Amino acid sequence: MIGSTIWWQIKPDTEKSNFLVAAHQYEKALEYDPENSDAWMERSVSYNKAGDFNKGFEYLDKAVALDPIKHLGYRGWIRLRKMRDYEKALLDFDRLDNLTPNVSDAPWGEDIDFLRGECYFGKKDYPKAIEMFNRNIKTQKEDWVDIHTFVYLGICEYELGNYEKAVTEFQRALQQSENVPESHFGIAKAYQKLGDLEKSKAHILKAESNIASKRDDYYNEYLNEIYLSEIVDFKHALEK
Repeated sequence: MIGSTIWWQIKPDTEKSNFLVAAHQYEKALEYDPENSDAWMERSVSYNKAGDFNKGFEYLDKAVALDPIKHLGYRGWIRLRKMRDYEKALLDFDRLDNLTPNVSDAPWGEDIDFLRGECYFGKKDYPKAIEMFNRNIKTQKEDWVDIHTFVYLGICEYELGNYEKAVTEFQRALQQSENVPESHFGIAKAYQKLGDLEKSKAHILKAESNIASKRDDYYNEYLNEIYLSEIVDFKHALEK
């Protein structure tokens, strides 16, 4: 006990603060070091998860001001995935990218161009989204890229009326895994537009049988998320 007390007393305040962050005592950590950006960021997380972004950003903005390279990515991710504020998310991602030349940034573990692609997709700027998703593929390489990069490319081409190109993009996802319901659903819709109802019916059945493998998250609804109800509705429409 005495040894621990002495150990604590000889440590500088910055180390004490970091130790307290690791122990999830964020307010105490800030008492020792008010400029500990990690403490401000971590303090924001529970509020952001709960949807209290006013309070969460009160802390998160301080973290970004103290260390933008470290925390811009998380703020952009929150703005994209939870707030659907595509413009401000892009500002954060672009600023981070400019601050880190020659570095492939991965905010919250996801490639920055994939996230920027989602932002443009959300804005319905499909040509720009395609540009970002293709840049993501170039950086991450075909076999390592997030499989939903191809799904998004397929949806973008579909929205632009390029139905054959859409099928090609969706097939790129299926080359990595046959169990991607989003791709089967997209192909079914594209083939319906192309007038090939047999192929459309075949793929809508595959979408239905693989729905358990869909992109899903307990906390967030994805921009390309699909639901069994819409698959069933589409299947019934094809049967009429």
